[in-house]
Parts: sequence; C-alpha cells; structure tokens
Amino acid sequence: MNFELTQLPVADIQGDIEVIIVIDKNTDHAFVQDKKLLKKAGFEGGQDETSLLVSKDRLYVGADSTLSKDIRTAAANAIKALNGTEYRSIKVATYLNSSKCTNSLRAMVEGFILGAYTFENYKTKKSKKKIKHISISLEEYNGYDVDIEKASAVIHKAQIVADATNFTRNIVNTTPDDCYPDVMAGIAETMAGETGLKYNVLKPKELRKEKMETLLAVARASRHKPRVIHLAHKPKDAKCVVTLVGKGLTYDSGGLSLKPADFMVTMKSDKSGGSAVIGIMKAVAEMNLPVEVHGFVGAVENMIGGDAYKPDDVLVAKNGKTIEVRNTDAEGRLVLADTLCYAQQEVQADYLFDFATLTGACVVGVGNYTSGVMGNSDTMKSLVVDAAKRSGELATALDFNPYLKKTIKSEIADVCNISNTRYGGAITAAQFLSEFIDEEHAEKWAHIDIAGPAYVEHAWGENPFGASGAGVRMMVKLIENLVETEED
Repeated sequence: MNFELTQLPVADIQGDIEVIIVIDKNTDHAFVQDKKLLKKAGFEGGQDETSLLVSKDRLYVGADSTLSKDIRTAAANAIKALNGTEYRSIKVATYLNSSKCTNSLRAMVEGFILGAYTFENYKTKKSKKKIKHISISLEEYNGYDVDIEKASAVIHKAQIVADATNFTRNIVNTTPDDCYPDVMAGIAETMAGETGLKYNVLKPKELRKEKMETLLAVARASRHKPRVIHLAHKPKDAKCVVTLVGKGLTYDSGGLSLKPADFMVTMKSDKSGGSAVIGIMKAVAEMNLPVEVHGFVGAVENMIGGDAYKPDDVLVAKNGKTIEVRNTDAEGRLVLADTLCYAQQEVQADYLFDFATLTGACVVGVGNYTSGVMGNSDTMKSLVVDAAKRSGELATALDFNPYLKKTIKSEIADVCNISNTRYGGAITAAQFLSEFIDEEHAEKWAHIDIAGPAYVEHAWGENPFGASGAGVRMMVKLIENLVETEED
C-alpha cells in the first residue's frame, strides 16, 4: 500500500473514493457533505460505524474523538468496508487531537495498513486487494496547520510499525508443519540480512554446551530440533541497551500432559512471543532507533513420544537451579528460563522484557484483548502499560505477592514448574520466571503475558481473525519513549 502526502485540499486530490471520519457524531462539520443521505441511510456516526455512499464515491466512518485509539480503529474499519469493492485509491483529510501532536496521523496510517491485512496463504482462491494507493491531505479537521516534513516522518514510522506487525502476524498464522524452529530461525536470518541486523543461532550442540537443559528437555520428543535465535541492533552512540526475549513454541501439544483436542487447535499461536520479538527487531532496524536492542527467541516444538520429558522429572536450568516438573504443558516457562539466562549472560541490559503466550490464567483474569504485565519493579511495569496505551494495545499490571510465591515451592527441587493452586496462574508463572532473573536485572525486568490478545478467533478493533501481532506496537513505542527520556 502506497501513501502520498499533499498540501492540496481533499477536493483537489485524485482518488477513487473519499474517506471522511465523522468525529463525535458531528455530522454538521464542513467535511460532511451528505447529511441527508446519511440520515436516510441511518448513519449515526458511532465509533467504527461505516456508511458507503456509492453514488457519491464517499465512505463515512465514525470516531468518538480525534484521539489515536479512536482514529486507528476507524481507519481500520473504513478499509475493511472497502474490501471487495472496485475502488483502488483513497483520499482522506488529516485528523489531529492538537496543533502540536501528530499521533493521530500516525494512528490513521497504522489503521489503514492493519485493517487491510488478510492471511490467505492456505486458500486456493485468494481475494484481490483493490486499495493500492492512499492520498493524505494536510487539510485538517480542526483547521490546524501541519508541517509537511514532520507529517511525512510520522507516516514513515507508521508504515514501518504496521508492516512489522503484519510481518509478525504472518509468522504466527503459519501452520506448525510450515513453521518449525529451523524455519523460524530462517525467517529471522532472512529479515536480518534485509535490515542489517546482526544474527546468530544456537543449534542443539551449542545449546548443550551452554547447559540449556530445560529447553532441550522440552524439545526432546520432536523431530524438529530446537533453535535459540539472537538478533542485534547496535547503532553508534546508543542511548541505552534493551533486551527482548520471546517464547517461540512453534507448536505445543502439551507433551505427556496432553492438551484436550479442542485446546490443541490454534497452538500454532504459541510462537507469538518469539514472533513479536522478530517483528520488533525488524521495526527497530528499519527506524534505525538510537538504542542498542537485542532479541532472543527460544524456538522449540513440544511433542509426545518415547523420548518425551515427563512429570516427576527434575531438570537443571542454565543458572544451576533445579526444577521439579509436575506438568509438561507448563513448558513455555522452561524454555524461557534458559533463554532468559542466556540473554543475561550475553548482554548486560538496562531494560529486559520477555513476551510469551504463557498462561490461560491471564486470559481468564483480564480477557482476550489485554496483556498482563508482571515483574519486580513498578516502574518497569508502568513503562509497558503506558507504551501499550500510547500504541493502541491494551495492557494491565498484575502484582506479585509472597503468598502466591510459596505455591511454586518444591519439596524435592529448588522450584516447581507449576503452582499447587489453580488460582493466580499468570502471576505464579511470572514468579517462576523471576527465579531466572539475576540480581543485576531484577529491577530492570518485566514479563508480558500476551496469551489473550496474541490470537483471537474473531476480528476486533484494527485486528483480524487470528494473529494480532500483539507486543510489536507497544514495545516499539516503549523504545521510542526511552529515546525521548534519555535525550531529556
């Protein structure tokens, strides 16, 4: 999808159809030219409501405000409404929330790109995407003057972030037979070559040398051998160092603690955390942010077989801690334990974040659309929650407490891989991970459980059926915020 920015009024721009965003149901605004027709069509201008006036070649879409969150979903639903039509190009005005802030412009571009996404790799008959070009006029809804160079830079960033999100969606949506650990490593390697990132991968021989025995145990019964991927963006004069770690379970059967059949469907999505890390690294490289960023992915398949690891096993993690296995379906935390230890060994970071579709308990607690953020530091959790809000994602902090920590105590090892209670599972999983965070990183770490929003089987907001690319936009925004903080 191509974007063109112009200072010409919308009326003077060539385009097959004009998209008009109706703010706060204000159909009396000068931008609204078809009041009678809209009333006849029953259009009230509610958030994301659309009305296509074919005779006028205009599409109206409602937004509750000019805030980014409303403009983004309005743009996404506008482009969805045009799917299947013969229109090939759009023209649209600019909608800002203030004279000095262009966040809404970025949100609109993101909305168009994210809303246009489809995944049809496995369909024999593919739909033809008609919208190829979008012209954006700097004619502004509130009459604000918009600097064209600033607006151009904002649109460029929006394209990078939205494309990286869609790139992540593609990885997650790919089936386990087509995306296993070696393939995931190949995707990361190809992307690194295209963007200039440094790339390294550990295979089983290197993993054994690194004493990553918990990760290797999870992978043992699969014919697809595990990989640990390391991507690095290392600009000169970096403001700070950020490490990202992702759970890349390319498929999770549950192991010998086998999942029920209906719970196994969609388990291709268990690689969402690792996929997000790859997508974030892509965006960071293309934006060339002045932050040193490292991305680590533990890519593993959890299967059953005669060589599968078992409940009652005691595993030794890379940092020497022993783990009693009581459920082989609590495998993601075992993969993350070793990958976190390796990441901290390789990089002394100022900020450490991990991403994982870790627990169904997080979905029960906060719903399908929200990520749970946990860790030892309220400051770190606040950084994530604030960045999520600014980027259009949803996240909420879940607090640790000493009483839940006691539930992962083991009588025969240092720690148990599941708690002895069915309650607070998202928090106890994060507290398990905290056992593998060293003292230097204890107050610099946050765990982000994306089990809810990573893969949802219906469209919502700017997200389609399936993978959403959860984590990409929030973390890119967080890293951008770090740049601004360091410069201040």
